[in-house]
Amino acid sequence: MFRCIFVAVALMSMALSAWAAPKEECDTVANGQQDDVVISLITCYPGPDVYELYGHTMLRVQHGDIDMVYNYGIFDFDAPNFIYRFVKGETDYKVAGYDGAYMLVGYRSRKVVEQQLNLTSRQAMQVLLALVENARPENATYRYNYVYDNCATRPRDIIEGVLGDKLHYGEMHDTLTFRQEMRRYNANYAWQQFGIDLVLGSGIDYTLNYREQMFVPMVLMQAFAEAGVERNGGLVPLVTDTRVLNNGSDSGDILPPTPAWQSPLAVSVAVLVLVLVMSWLDVRRGKVSRWTDSLLFGIAGLCGLLVFFLIFVSTHAATSPNFNGFWLHPFALLPAVLVWIKKAKRVLYFYHFANFAVVFLLLVLWPLLPQVANAAAFPLMLSLMARSVSYILVYKEQCRTTRANTDK
Repeated sequence: MFRCIFVAVALMSMALSAWAAPKEECDTVANGQQDDVVISLITCYPGPDVYELYGHTMLRVQHGDIDMVYNYGIFDFDAPNFIYRFVKGETDYKVAGYDGAYMLVGYRSRKVVEQQLNLTSRQAMQVLLALVENARPENATYRYNYVYDNCATRPRDIIEGVLGDKLHYGEMHDTLTFRQEMRRYNANYAWQQFGIDLVLGSGIDYTLNYREQMFVPMVLMQAFAEAGVERNGGLVPLVTDTRVLNNGSDSGDILPPTPAWQSPLAVSVAVLVLVLVMSWLDVRRGKVSRWTDSLLFGIAGLCGLLVFFLIFVSTHAATSPNFNGFWLHPFALLPAVLVWIKKAKRVLYFYHFANFAVVFLLLVLWPLLPQVANAAAFPLMLSLMARSVSYILVYKEQCRTTRANTDK
């Protein structure tokens, strides 16, 4: 999922070695031996790594002696410029079918659930043919999207495409946004959620319908468990049998919560306290602490480069509009550098005046904005404001002193 991946490049060889199996299976079905084709939804619960936190979904096809698993979470981390292309939004993932014997590889410590789907022989064949077609080399690559097009939505779309309007989901359990859903699974990973809240904008803060919530594998599993299919004038369950293939915790095999004193909020408050102390000392002595400004605004500027890249260059969903760009931006690199140049004092004065005004307005207006902020962002915003205020006060005092000495 949001990187719901478990099979990396190592499994590609398995997928290739199993390539002949889908054709054999299709030939068998085409010859009329369809009765024992079984399609199952496989749901893997969250794992400890950040790309495993939302779980994973696969489709399993069993037919006679053939057991295949289709995985839409294949990616090649060693591909040229992978990290740059991922950040830019060029997230090319692949689907591959491989022997079911390898299905639990990488999931031994996590709960894995199989739901056998209540499909007719014809419907099962349609699902199989769709999977085989998707897995062909010319079709296998697709543009992954962490909320709209991922390892959970692809299998869902195939099942929906086969069943059409005969498929009926149950009632939605929670009214959530994408961000709220993400926070549920990132509860123990405060720093990851902090990063998500900084780089993803208002596009993940609208209320989701039930189908949109199924970007999370466990939500899709629950939706299928409660769904019904029209058949013979009535409604039958979509899932006929549920089995636990691998025991594990319902909360997944995740790490313990981030200690409170190590959380982003605790660190940002500590930064604010230090900045307030340094700013008070600067005003008292009438001199700007250049190292403080270089460090604080330098980090803000570097983070701003990433935020602006995601806003204006990346094609990722929900990175724009992002109101964090009003306080995290590349222009913050100016005070980090110009503070060391004596002739730039007046330029810095205007920068800090504008910075204080913009960040102040952002703080005041944030409750009215369509974007939810991470609480840890506010102390950092106040820190930038505090440094701007201290610079303005010191600059004015220096100007007053200079005029007084000139008058003498």
